[in-house]
Amino acid sequence: MRYVGIDLHKRSLTVCVIDRVSGETFARGFLCENQDEILEYFRNLGKFQAVVEASATYEWLWELLEPIAERLVLAHPKKVRVIAESMAKTDKRDAYFLAWLLSHDSVPEAHRPTPRQREYQLLVRHRVFLVRQCAKAKVKIKHLFAARNLPCKGIFTQVKAATLAKKLPDAERFVVKELEAMLAALVARLDKAEKALRAFRKTAPEAEKIDHAIIESVPGAGVVTADVVLSTVGDVRRFPSIKKVTSYSGLVPGIRISDNHGKRKELPITKEGSRLLRSMLVQAAWRSIRESSYWLRDFERVARRRGRKKAIVAIARRLLGVIFTLLKKQQGYVDQSAREALSEANEQKRSVPPPRSKMRAPSKAKS
Repeated sequence: MRYVGIDLHKRSLTVCVIDRVSGETFARGFLCENQDEILEYFRNLGKFQAVVEASATYEWLWELLEPIAERLVLAHPKKVRVIAESMAKTDKRDAYFLAWLLSHDSVPEAHRPTPRQREYQLLVRHRVFLVRQCAKAKVKIKHLFAARNLPCKGIFTQVKAATLAKKLPDAERFVVKELEAMLAALVARLDKAEKALRAFRKTAPEAEKIDHAIIESVPGAGVVTADVVLSTVGDVRRFPSIKKVTSYSGLVPGIRISDNHGKRKELPITKEGSRLLRSMLVQAAWRSIRESSYWLRDFERVARRRGRKKAIVAIARRLLGVIFTLLKKQQGYVDQSAREALSEANEQKRSVPPPRSKMRAPSKAKS
């Protein structure tokens, strides 16, 4: 068996092969555009296992080697960061280190999304990109009107925008018209992206549709939040606990402990994983404290001690934990405030003594 480490870049890749039987080690470089040459090289290796880091461009290489490899491993980039910290860092050393880890079965593996999950991510991120571009265009238009002390309220209605644009100088009027045209085009593209996402959700398996409905039942979580969670996290059953899934999202605080002095220092959240997932969970947290009195009380309790910013991140983390638990149990969300009201009503019923039954006193027997 031969163990192959692949150091992949955008335009080139370096391959290092370790043969455990003969003890031979050899390396070679390729241009990524020469796919036929790469495939022929790996076919001539015989039986092999290969490892590549989870970079932005690994997918084409994975699909190329998957039919002929005995085993393919996706390495976690951060956990093999020791490569980047090496004093003498070269592509051959990086590839050799990956091959050595694979030969000792010590590669820290990364999760590889399914083909459907990758398509889901692409559509969701494209929609978010269009929304952000629309927001940027609106901000620029508002800035131009505000700089001339013109009212910004309702400027995106066609009649008012045309009226106010006449009060602008020629250059600024030209920029506003260009931004309005760009905004109209972005809105049209956003509608197409929404239709594509709806069509994609219709083709989902039944289990995914159930998971989508479960996430939407959580206060503050709507269709967009459900799309982001399902496309980013995927199947929650791959996480053994709430701690693991919240750590995956990067919403957990870091910690530093010194055994010598017994000091414990809490750090900011790690911000690992998807930035989009964290952003959507925080937005869902803000909505949840407006919709649910239970989450509002929880937010205010934490905010008194740690401040509003840390409190909303804590709510976002707990929301993800609730979503994780509900998806594991395959049940919808039950509002805690309604549950507490029902429990309080039941307690009051138990505290009221039952009415005494009107029973006649036993009559004395006649002598």
